[in-house]
Amino acid sequence: MPHPWSVIAGGVTAPAGFQAAAVTAGLKASGKPDLSLLLAPEGAVCAGTFTTSLVRAACVDLCAQRLQASGGHARAVLTNSGQANACTGERGLADSLTATAELAARLGLAAEQVLICSTGVIGVPIPMDTLLAGLDPLVAALSPEGGAAAATAILTTDLVEKQISLEASLGGRRVRIGGMAKGSGMIHPNMATMLGYLSCDAGVPAELWQVMVKRAVDRSFNAITVDGDTSTNDTFLAFAAGEPLSPEHFEALEAGLTAVSQHLAKAIARDGEGATCLIEAQVEGAADDAGARAIARTVCGSSLVKCAVHGRDPNWGRIVAAAGRAGVAFDPEAVALWLGDHQLMAAGQPLSFDRPAVSAYLCRTTWC
Repeated sequence: MPHPWSVIAGGVTAPAGFQAAAVTAGLKASGKPDLSLLLAPEGAVCAGTFTTSLVRAACVDLCAQRLQASGGHARAVLTNSGQANACTGERGLADSLTATAELAARLGLAAEQVLICSTGVIGVPIPMDTLLAGLDPLVAALSPEGGAAAATAILTTDLVEKQISLEASLGGRRVRIGGMAKGSGMIHPNMATMLGYLSCDAGVPAELWQVMVKRAVDRSFNAITVDGDTSTNDTFLAFAAGEPLSPEHFEALEAGLTAVSQHLAKAIARDGEGATCLIEAQVEGAADDAGARAIARTVCGSSLVKCAVHGRDPNWGRIVAAAGRAGVAFDPEAVALWLGDHQLMAAGQPLSFDRPAVSAYLCRTTWC
């Protein structure tokens, strides 16, 4: 269904009432910005999805626990870049608690209203003196124009920042959705390596917002893969705050939420470490969306399929073989397959095709 959203400038702070900031605190040896803050308006609801890995950073559990205890309400998220603070024992949780308490005091909030995300090298704790020294300048830098700076400060091995904002007229009022994300390596989210943040200036009931966010994540971040690895720190946090939106516009709002999430997810896959192309698989005829996503993700995650695409080799057998091991039932005699506009199979049987033309298509879709 076509949605009414159009791209605008502003990123995660494009929605009304949201502020962000970033500073170079000294957490990264590179000297690049490494500490960021996103602040939502009063009354904001927040939905989160998190890594399902049994090995995860304490900040992930802290965020999940605080959202559950509050019924899906939060005001701020602090992100330190450079240290994942995962596999750091009791100190990991203690440092996360200290950081959120200190930031909350500066913002005039309860500590439980502040979330924290960490990204960087696993097994490395946060240098807390450095982080705490950066909080005053970070709060002082808060601005409705701070989205771009924050999008840069959350990066680690990323080559480019990842941000977007959309606007639509819903029920005669302007509604905006913004987002930013980071991720380049360890990308095979299952939560949801990645961190993602979304902002929206429409009021939505917390329980419904969580349902919307979960569906959007399944259709975006949970549908990408780069290297088959899931991180210890995967987190996606979506804030909504503003005048309540009429239920008749919830479907359109979710379309915008999904569009922002899919843009950020594709940006992560495109920026994958060592990536030379973005492969997008479209599956039709599956029994449900989950089955279609499982097939597409298996195909895109296949090392042999990646090798064929990288080598500009239209070896379509690797694609159907990957589909067949996705754990989804389908009739092999009904399979049709295209690479771009070139059809290679019909009714489970191979078709003759112009191999040089298909190879040229693969070359055009990679960064030759």
